[in-house]
Formats: sequence, C-alpha cells, structure tokens
Amino acid sequence: MKNTSDSGLPEGERVRIDKWLWAARFFKTRGLAGDEIGKGRVSVNGQAAKASREVRVGDVIELRQGPVARSVVVLALSVMRGPATVAQTLYEETAESIAQRARQAEQRRQGTEPAQSLEQGRPTKRDRRQLADWNRWSASVEPE
Repeated sequence: MKNTSDSGLPEGERVRIDKWLWAARFFKTRGLAGDEIGKGRVSVNGQAAKASREVRVGDVIELRQGPVARSVVVLALSVMRGPATVAQTLYEETAESIAQRARQAEQRRQGTEPAQSLEQGRPTKRDRRQLADWNRWSASVEPE
C-alpha cells in the first residue's frame, strides 16, 4: 500500500491544474476552472495551461478572476476540496501580486462614481411636455 498524505495523494504524485484550482478554492466548480483555463486566463510558469496540465510543488500559477489578476506559488497538492483555511495552505500569493491587487483596489476607490457623470437624470414633467410639443416631422414638406 502506498504512503498517502492527508491531502489524499500518494507522495510524489501530481494533480491536474483544474482539480488543484478547485481544491484551492479559486473557482467554485471544477468546470468553471476548466472554462477559465480554456479561455487562456490561467498560466503555469509563464506558459499557457491546459486543464490536464499537472501541477507540481513550486510552480507559479498566474490566473485572472474577473478584473483581479493573481500570481501564486504552489506549496502543497490536494485533490480534495476542504475548508477555506486548509485551502489557503496550498498556496502563497507573491508580494508583487498582493501589491498589484492593493493598487487596483485603491484605484477603484478613488475612481469617479458613474452616476455622478450624468449631467441630467430623468426628464421632469415640464421637460416631457416640451418634448411632446417639438415638431418631429421636420423633414416633411410644408404646403405652400
């Protein structure tokens, strides 16, 4: 019988990247992880990944989750999805990635509110009356 760790893997084994991303709780389902990999939003060690790509301890994985880009180093492997506290022990986010996410969050906070860019809101009753009086048939030929 092979020696297994608490992650459910025989020692020295590798895990598919879609399973690892799911187990590390980056994506809610393995199917979503596979879709994101297929769209080219996940790379391993700077190379585009396929869902069947095997992950090893020490690999650097870059992934996008919506507008957020992350870069993580694989610390452990697991094929079982456990609690979030256990999932966080599977990886370590790089310092550059953490700094970039903080900059993006600050830019979003300091960005303008989209509603403030509107000069006018909904027309008032008076505005609607003026619009109704407007001659819509300006291209028509007037009788002489």
